[in-house]
Amino acid sequence: MSNVESLVEEWLPLPDVAELLNVSITKVHGLLDERALVAVRIGERKIRSVPAAFIQDGHVLDSLKGTVAVLGDAGYTDEELITWLFTPDESLRGRPVDALREGRKTEIRRRAQSLAW
Repeated sequence: MSNVESLVEEWLPLPDVAELLNVSITKVHGLLDERALVAVRIGERKIRSVPAAFIQDGHVLDSLKGTVAVLGDAGYTDEELITWLFTPDESLRGRPVDALREGRKTEIRRRAQSLAW
């Protein structure tokens, strides 16, 4: 099991993401292409999966796309950015992904931008 696999409590294979969002699998692939959503290959069978925390109330976490863009601009791979989002940070009293889910995107993006310097 990789580090990213162990950090994320719950993973959703793409068909499950489509079902939760009430969209087609093609739309999920579009969200991945647009970088509105991020998936990595996990498990023994290397199935593309998305952290369940990226879905909130039947929608993709609103602040995810911009945060993914900032981390991508800092040179992070998909696996690295998921690892960063799910690694506990004492100064946040939790993980960056939890702060995003609580609506604290400005603070998280500011921290993500500082990673590029």
